Amino acid sequence: MKKQIAMTRDSVATARTLSEALPYLQRYTGAIVVIKFGGHAMGDSDALASFARDIVLMRQVGVNPVIVHGGGPMINEMLKRLDITSEFVRGKRVTDAATMEVVEMVLSGVVNKRIVQAINDEGGKAVGLSGKDAGLIQCVADDPELGLVGRPDKVNPEVLHHLFKAGMIPVLAPLGSGPEGATFNINGDTVAGAIAGALKADRLLLLTDVSGVKDASGQVVTQLHPDQVRELTDQGIIAGGMIPKTETALAAIEAGVRAVVILDGRAPNACLLELFTDHGAGSLIRKTEPRVTPLD
Repeated sequence: MKKQIAMTRDSVATARTLSEALPYLQRYTGAIVVIKFGGHAMGDSDALASFARDIVLMRQVGVNPVIVHGGGPMINEMLKRLDITSEFVRGKRVTDAATMEVVEMVLSGVVNKRIVQAINDEGGKAVGLSGKDAGLIQCVADDPELGLVGRPDKVNPEVLHHLFKAGMIPVLAPLGSGPEGATFNINGDTVAGAIAGALKADRLLLLTDVSGVKDASGQVVTQLHPDQVRELTDQGIIAGGMIPKTETALAAIEAGVRAVVILDGRAPNACLLELFTDHGAGSLIRKTEPRVTPLD
């Protein structure tokens, strides 16, 4: 009897959750959501499978997700296995031709296809790409001293629109084409921001290993205006590894992205919580005032 009561309560809770999600499901029908995927979840099979299920569900309810992934730890591991020694300038790895071969092999090969397979295993139709495909990302050197490290100069998202129409889920490795056919390694957050800007995405979700942007007391700030982000940065409250993410967020918003969310990718169903619930997840950054309805 107790088990039956518990099952009934669970069923009611599930039904209530679905009912509450309906306005958000309607709100995001046809929306483009770019997701930067990395950190802990990439190296955990269960977390990757959970992420893949969320992405497939998003696509099935009419959202057009684009996944941009990183792969730094996997690159480091492969360089070590191949006994390739790297030079560093101001703490950043110099990417020479030999290192770039490994970077491309790991990002476009091992990491990209692992995510593609995980999504396909959950019933989705994922397609693995890099910024080199179909002229998606044209790069310039970010810092000549760092070698083949680039930053996006031109983004042509035409191939992504074709994939959306075909019901596909693009999974992008952060690589791009440079002058004279060179391949450039690009920061994953930077690629996600550039892609989101070129697509005028409704949302850019930056999944991290922290719960969001925090204030001076260490509490997560759930909604921020760009001016608040700059103020917290000037005060030194936003610091360290959070700075590149907030810089990416601000650049994406200036490029036409409706809103950017920095959230903890380790939390179960983080993307679904952000898109389809009242409370959301992480820190939402956008120009307009805080939303009051799901259609705002």
